[in-house]
Amino acid sequence: MTGTEKFRTERLVARSWRIEDLLLALELWGDPAVTALIDARGKLTAEQVEERLHAEIERERSSGVQYWALFDHRNGDFVGCGGLRPWIYTPGERNFEVGFHLVKRSWGKGLATEAARGALDYAWQKLRLSKVYAGHHPDNRASQRILEKLGFEFVGDVFYEPTGLMHPSYCKTA
Repeated sequence: MTGTEKFRTERLVARSWRIEDLLLALELWGDPAVTALIDARGKLTAEQVEERLHAEIERERSSGVQYWALFDHRNGDFVGCGGLRPWIYTPGERNFEVGFHLVKRSWGKGLATEAARGALDYAWQKLRLSKVYAGHHPDNRASQRILEKLGFEFVGDVFYEPTGLMHPSYCKTA
């Protein structure tokens, strides 16, 4: 995978989303099991998924990062997305948060942890960041465990507009 490849791990390769990835985006964000803890609307319509795909593409154009599409590089299977986004809770600072969304068949295999490690390596090596933030839905214990395993430290609760809830938030330094 060339041109848009962002990082590679033992099992995963991350690349930029493309407009022609709409069916993959529908598989991911069109599944209410995936979106239940990331969007208060629950199941997203096809139009909402397309808007989300366009937002990811625009985010990379404007900030150089996104939750990149993830594939198992051994067989090419779509796994979900993971990467970085601007951390909007510290105005005037260039900070980013790490995150991931996996298709349901990829849950429980350590792929979210692996994706987060790949995104952190990208943050440290490519962007030369000294710290990265992360957050999770208050009911998402699996994401909490991943962040703790990766060495993130709790910094407080932050209002997350897409869910309308206060989300536990964390920071990790390089």
